Amino acid sequence: MPTNHRLTSTLAEIDAANALDPRQRELVYAERMSDGLVRLYPDASEALCIAARGQHIRRWQIERSAYPLGRAGYNAWRAACRDHHGRLIAGIMGRHGYGDGEIARVVKIVRKEELKRDPESQALENVVGFVFVAHYLDEFVAAHPDYDEAKFADILRKTLRKMDPVGHAAVLALPLPDATRRLIGLAMA
Repeated sequence: MPTNHRLTSTLAEIDAANALDPRQRELVYAERMSDGLVRLYPDASEALCIAARGQHIRRWQIERSAYPLGRAGYNAWRAACRDHHGRLIAGIMGRHGYGDGEIARVVKIVRKEELKRDPESQALENVVGFVFVAHYLDEFVAAHPDYDEAKFADILRKTLRKMDPVGHAAVLALPLPDATRRLIGLAMA
């Protein structure tokens, strides 16, 4: 990960914003994203480092319950979150001396624009999927005892479909419980 004063101060302000999370989840998530980025992309650009750290900045402010249930409501919520995160990151970067072009680049990555065509947007998506499987998948499975194996495999398939071979290899290299590895195998089949 590159290091310089403006990057360090930008990441610190992102962390300070996430530390206000009443559930105390977003700061941990941001740290896991940075750790995952270093693991998958040790030579990541400064823009990608900021995008990974801030991609869920103050997410709790956009409540999922404010949007209708179902796919359309979920997609509307996700779009609102991406806009929210982009605005917050842009403001922080501006305060720390980044120019308009640098800010626009990070916002594009955070919004995952041109997924599969933009290498850094794709890298961020790979890290998101990796962090989900490494830290949140088992918790998600435990929270939904009403789902069968096929439902979990379908959900996981949607995550894996957005990833590329770099992300898939990273997920498969994780030390996972047998049940989790089985779900991943079903999702990839």
